[in-house]
Amino acid sequence: MRILVAGGAGYLGSVLVPRLMERGYDVDVVDLLWFGNHLPADITIIQKDVAQLTEKELVGYDQVIYLAGLSNDPMAEYSPARNFVENGASPAYLAYIAKRAKVQRFIYGGSCSVYGYTVNELYHETSPTVSQFPYGIAKLQGEFASMQLMDDRFSVVCFRQGTVSGFSPRMRLDLIVNTMFRAAVAERTITVNNPGIWRPILAIQDAVSAYVRAVEAPAAISGVFNVASGNYTVGEVADYVKSGVHKALGIDARIVIKNIQDYRDYKVSTEKARNVLGFRPRFDVEGIVKELAENLAQFDKFDSDRFYNIRVFKSLFP
Repeated sequence: MRILVAGGAGYLGSVLVPRLMERGYDVDVVDLLWFGNHLPADITIIQKDVAQLTEKELVGYDQVIYLAGLSNDPMAEYSPARNFVENGASPAYLAYIAKRAKVQRFIYGGSCSVYGYTVNELYHETSPTVSQFPYGIAKLQGEFASMQLMDDRFSVVCFRQGTVSGFSPRMRLDLIVNTMFRAAVAERTITVNNPGIWRPILAIQDAVSAYVRAVEAPAAISGVFNVASGNYTVGEVADYVKSGVHKALGIDARIVIKNIQDYRDYKVSTEKARNVLGFRPRFDVEGIVKELAENLAQFDKFDSDRFYNIRVFKSLFP
């Protein structure tokens, strides 16, 4: 099977692409390489914008995975216009030409941020999507457009992902567990703006497993799926990071609570992904912290701009 991964040199792709190769798939990557290339040397990389791809270039691929676009709220709010292009229009275009090229399945990496504020309810894929922030709105647009193309010969799987955290060769320190880990190690302090808000957390290893399950699902399966390792309050995440850092590294960090209002608060059910795709998360926040501690030597230059997407983005588009 031939698979094209758009944005495959990014944080998630740098773990997913090698895993797909290990399972015997023929994988190519299209990526602008804003954050460098940390993939195995034998991976074919097409360095171009997704919007520059043509239908002809997609002929021969069995599946296309979309991991490209702007990856978080700070980037989307810094450049709302580019956000709506990269997260809304680009996946729509790629799904459209993939279908025309007779690709069998399109997998879209979306976000649970589409839910916005859930008023302490467990949200399912049919629950209201009420995000009023550029990132969440654009991710929903990309999902909606992709799903419109689904039919009996073109499967579309859209993931609403929790906040991905954990170690990747293309490391990031601007994700909730990774950020708290860095703060605990570097500053001996974990700052929590609002301990009571909920976040679905997705260990990067579980995220990779979700994509593998989608790639290997029967051809008739399509749909929108929440994927997360678990739902946690931000205060709970801080507690796990504090204890995990102490256990793994012998570092005692203190937690500072600020009680700042946050209008993004959501927790989700992953029952559909479990029942339809066989997605069963194996990691939790403690496991994420353990993985980060084991790989600390590979990202211990905490102030390097390359670990923070918004810094790199601002340097590219001042």
